[in-house]
Amino acid sequence: MRVLITGANGFVGQHLCPLLLDAGHEVIAAIRHDSAPELPGAVSICNVGDLTPGTFWRDTMQGVDAIVHLAARAHVMEETAPNPMMAYRRINVEATRRLVMEAALLGVKRVVLMSSIKVNGEATHGRPFTADDTPAPQDPYGITKRDAEVETRRATEGTNTDFVILRAPLVYGAGVKGNFLALMQAIAAGKWLPFGMIANRRSLIHAGNLAGAIKCAVEQPAAAGRTYLVRDGEDLSTTELCRRLGKAMGSPARRLPVPMGLLKLAGKIAGKEAQVARLTGSLEVDDGPIRAKLGWRPDLGVDQGLELTAAWFKSRGDGNA
Repeated sequence: MRVLITGANGFVGQHLCPLLLDAGHEVIAAIRHDSAPELPGAVSICNVGDLTPGTFWRDTMQGVDAIVHLAARAHVMEETAPNPMMAYRRINVEATRRLVMEAALLGVKRVVLMSSIKVNGEATHGRPFTADDTPAPQDPYGITKRDAEVETRRATEGTNTDFVILRAPLVYGAGVKGNFLALMQAIAAGKWLPFGMIANRRSLIHAGNLAGAIKCAVEQPAAAGRTYLVRDGEDLSTTELCRRLGKAMGSPARRLPVPMGLLKLAGKIAGKEAQVARLTGSLEVDDGPIRAKLGWRPDLGVDQGLELTAAWFKSRGDGNA
């Protein structure tokens, strides 16, 4: 199968490309530049420039059987756009619409859209999220990912192109950035963390496991027209995640037993209620359908995934972001 991957040299793409190659697929990486030394040499590189609603896809898509759309505007740590929602919409919605419409016009058999559990919402209360839940995104990223799903369904309706949508929770693994990397750096530095009494439950998925789910979505005929939620298979509290991550790193996490109520109060005073809510709240996903209908199973357990991530972190040697 000839598979085109947008954002192929990104975090998830670097795990997906070798997996597809090993399965015998031809992989074309649609990236911003002319080279991607981090990708296997067998990957064909296609420079499409910045992802925009005006990106020309027709030549790139010739002879392609499936597209995996990973490229997106994700969480921006230090926002500089004068209108963040417009910036998210331009890439995550309008550019996705253009991509999927071109794919349908050219008869590409399948588009796999990488979405986010943020489409469902920010927290669960007593039961995990499912793909059938009414979407309730709370921030520009989640809202535009929901809209990208809508546009993908609309653009493929009545065509010979089908779609598969995958929603992932927190993704970690070699190459991880953002808050997960910051947590690893804090543990490595021996900093005290106020996460010793958090009794929540949060799903997560190693990038290698997510790559396996994407491969399944590309290959399985039964996946057509469906939305699936994915996870490693074991949900952890923030406290337990810190403990296991510290163990994997060989640097036990120093956790202060701060009550959740006090953490939330501190977050409110500091104007960081949303960040504290994510640390203390639960977010569980139901991955039963992809296991039952497609036979997908994650290759790595949580502890294995954390050990691989810790090994990558140590190999960097500098502890910098």
